[in-house]
Amino acid sequence: MLNTSETDINLWDSVRKDDKLAFNILFDRYWISLYKTAHYYLEDQEVCAEAVNDVFVSIWNRRKELEIISFFNFMQTSVRFQIYKRRKAVKLEIVFKDNLTTDNFSHTNDGEMRIRQKEIDNELSLYLDKLPKRCQEIFELSRFEHLSNQEIAGRLNISKRSVENQLALALKHLRMCFKHTVLLLFIIRNLF
Repeated sequence: MLNTSETDINLWDSVRKDDKLAFNILFDRYWISLYKTAHYYLEDQEVCAEAVNDVFVSIWNRRKELEIISFFNFMQTSVRFQIYKRRKAVKLEIVFKDNLTTDNFSHTNDGEMRIRQKEIDNELSLYLDKLPKRCQEIFELSRFEHLSNQEIAGRLNISKRSVENQLALALKHLRMCFKHTVLLLFIIRNLF
């Protein structure tokens, strides 16, 4: 059993050996800090939570390949990349704040991060294709276009409750598809 006072490097070494407990300790240790960094740039709580969760999902999926020297710096850089990606997707202006310096962050291979993210996106797309068309459409409007349940209901001329039911169905389906990873643990943790 791991001690929660273990160093990040020791915990990361355990994570690389598929230790979920060590991963959970790192998750608990850094989630709030990463969320605050995300919220500094994006004031949408749901998008911030998704960005942080995506970072953790990505490192879990790439745990065998990643060589992390400073876990904090790596995670801060990763969450900033997720913010950039989300802002670019919705074509928002990126605002850099003066009190965050890049001196504290290590450099990462952004190309590799994009490739890994593309792999996750492709896997998600395959699973979404198995959903009924209406369910898939509602999920995509919610998660990719970031519409609220009320906005989706208005756009599709259905009740808000129908939207909620379809999202629940999609999440249940994804839970089953991703049961071999911890991805849904992080997605679901902040959706409900």
